Amino acid sequence: MSTTALITGASSGIGEQFARQLAQRGNDLVLVARSKDKLERLAAEVSAQHGVKTHVIAADLSLPGAALRIHTEISELGLRIDLLVNNAGFGLSGEFLNHPVESYREQIMLNVNTLMEMTHLFLADMAARKSGAIINVASLLSFMPFPYCSVYSGTKAFVLSFTESLWEEYRHRGVRVLALCPGPTDTNFFRTASEVETKSKRTPAQVVATALRALKTNKGFVIDGANNYFTALLGRVLPRATLAKILGAAMRKSIEQRGKS
Repeated sequence: MSTTALITGASSGIGEQFARQLAQRGNDLVLVARSKDKLERLAAEVSAQHGVKTHVIAADLSLPGAALRIHTEISELGLRIDLLVNNAGFGLSGEFLNHPVESYREQIMLNVNTLMEMTHLFLADMAARKSGAIINVASLLSFMPFPYCSVYSGTKAFVLSFTESLWEEYRHRGVRVLALCPGPTDTNFFRTASEVETKSKRTPAQVVATALRALKTNKGFVIDGANNYFTALLGRVLPRATLAKILGAAMRKSIEQRGKS
């Protein structure tokens, strides 16, 4: 019996790479993102390359009720989701008051509410049959305060804590739950959201390979990349105020340099 993976934010970056690597492993796919055209091109490509079945759902997951709509549509198609990848998300950088509250509300809806609702809906199915897996994409910023990216880092702290808690609740009940914590990654998302330039970006392919290896061993979370692992340790070793000051100074310097360029 073939297995089916549902991937949100599948049209580019880490989500697209999940689709490619899972299709290569023989998984049928349900691809979710806002851009139907991009999803259909990706679906046609991986289907032709690997002979897997694909379904495309164009949806804006920042809207209330989006998770229920997707779950209902999948139920009507008669599909069983064996792996859920909650990858969709976005971030804003800069001083907190520089963005309207509506943009933060939308960010929290997508990064937190919809992720939680998708997890609740599909985890219920998995727990009932005592099999399945969920990967929630968190971030290196889950481990630390991050000034000038305050709402995004806050949402990702939620994702990590939420996912680790579910890992303990369901690891003996046949369901694996993993928080994937990537650092700087060569994606449009990172180029849009970040004010800090770094030469140590990982590729989406590396990030996804890390996640799929960790899922096999039923880890609660995994940090992609050795450098990112040691950076995350700072969030657990240094006093929180000290870390916030260091990161805040780095962000201010980067913002000032960009303003001069």
